[in-house]
Amino acid sequence: MVIGYNDAAHVGDAVRSALAQGPAVAEVVAVDDCSTDGSADLLDRLAAGEPRLRVVRREVNSGGCGSPRNDGIDAVTAPYVMFLDSDDVLPAGAVDALLTAATGAHAEVAGGLCVRRELPSGHETPWQEPLYTAHTVLARPTERPRLVHDTLCVNKLYRTDFLREHGIRFPDGRFLYEDIVFTSRVLAAGPRMALVPDRVYVWHVRRSAEQLSLSLDRERIGNWQARTEACALAYETLLNAGQKELARAARAKFLDHEVRMYARELGLRDTDYQRAWWTHTKEYLARYDAADWELNPGAPGRVLARVVLEAPEPRDLPRLRELAARPARLLPPYARDAEGLPVWSADLPQVSLTPLLTRPTDILPIAVDAELDVRARGTRVRLRLHELYGRVAEAGPGELDVEWVAREKRGNTEHTRGRTTVPLTPSGTGTDADAGSWTAEAPVDLAVLGAGTWDLRLTVHFTDGARREITAHAMTGAGRLRRRAVPSPRHGVLLVQPYATHSGALAVRLASGVGGAVRVARRRLKRLLRR
Repeated sequence: MVIGYNDAAHVGDAVRSALAQGPAVAEVVAVDDCSTDGSADLLDRLAAGEPRLRVVRREVNSGGCGSPRNDGIDAVTAPYVMFLDSDDVLPAGAVDALLTAATGAHAEVAGGLCVRRELPSGHETPWQEPLYTAHTVLARPTERPRLVHDTLCVNKLYRTDFLREHGIRFPDGRFLYEDIVFTSRVLAAGPRMALVPDRVYVWHVRRSAEQLSLSLDRERIGNWQARTEACALAYETLLNAGQKELARAARAKFLDHEVRMYARELGLRDTDYQRAWWTHTKEYLARYDAADWELNPGAPGRVLARVVLEAPEPRDLPRLRELAARPARLLPPYARDAEGLPVWSADLPQVSLTPLLTRPTDILPIAVDAELDVRARGTRVRLRLHELYGRVAEAGPGELDVEWVAREKRGNTEHTRGRTTVPLTPSGTGTDADAGSWTAEAPVDLAVLGAGTWDLRLTVHFTDGARREITAHAMTGAGRLRRRAVPSPRHGVLLVQPYATHSGALAVRLASGVGGAVRVARRRLKRLLRR
């Protein structure tokens, strides 16, 4: 089933990707949500030459994705149904993989791997990959509570009669994050499930589009309110169905995923949004009971949520952003309470950091500061690893792997350059174990990196055998992130722009040659004109 509204530029590709699945697809139902851009006529023309394609036209636009999907559930005649948005595509073999798994395991639901593909770069990120690493059959969802993290409806195949027998539908009308509610209704019914490691869905993310998708348009507080409403409904759905373990896992997911994602972006919003977000989140978290907080107490999202719950107004937003990053980074200051126990700050001692510090070394929220010293010759990145209440010194930091990862990767291939290993040197030990740090410097060959956007990735090797992969906190101020043009024997000239990502990590954009510099100037001018 394909749904779309005013997406004539992409809906044809979506339909063709479904038809290209072969004999496994008995029919494709395309539901047009009262488009005005010719989408319905385009679908009619496709249907004229393809007997498997059937077009359903809504007479009134629903304002969301739920109603057209419900129309599709009512219209399908095939024994299994799969959902496809008009701006996404199915990779070859997706339906075969899911259908084979579902029928072979006598499962009501079969799920596979979805990848988020950023356009136009082609950068791909697997969605909830740990769930789809091997062929697995679950007698019931409670055997894998992490399923609550996969709130997508599109990377799954459903037995049509299962949905109809249990009355499982999407919220109607303009309801944001309808997937979260629908998925909770599916899990609440306790289906037998089959999971496959195959890629079964390509989710296209177009952040530069004039009209952002509903899930990407997060600049208004209404988006966050809609998100919390969907998560609350999902929790109640699971709890009322007697799925208490899954309900708890859903609340834990809210802290680890939703809170962290929106906290990373708080610094981009104005003060009115920040206050509204803080107030609304406090009210939502006040519904949690003691058992909700006890599940995975050392997760960074719990510390974030505790700060929001205990503080009367927005505070420490840059530090919260770093803790919300993936991987998490806990920046100084490292305060202690009157009894010497680690706490968020001296004036917020009720937020304990002790559970966070009990985590294994390879997932500790250690922090490394980074500064890119750009020069015509001998560009270097300076790094400082912070102590963390004695845990870093206890593990014994020895070496640091430094590499740059291309943002514009395609497919499953990750492109890295400039990999080097440098020693970590102790400095600033002081009298307290918290005061220590370790420093390192690594050369950066800008010409070898070449044009593109590059993220700095580090791996700390400890003498106890542990290793921690992290990103680095970008140092700001004093012109550290200013753009520079440097001569290059290979490229003529390189335009170098170090910057901090939304999560505060160091990255660098490089444009090569005069043409590259002109393109950068044009893009900057376009952004200024939009403002």
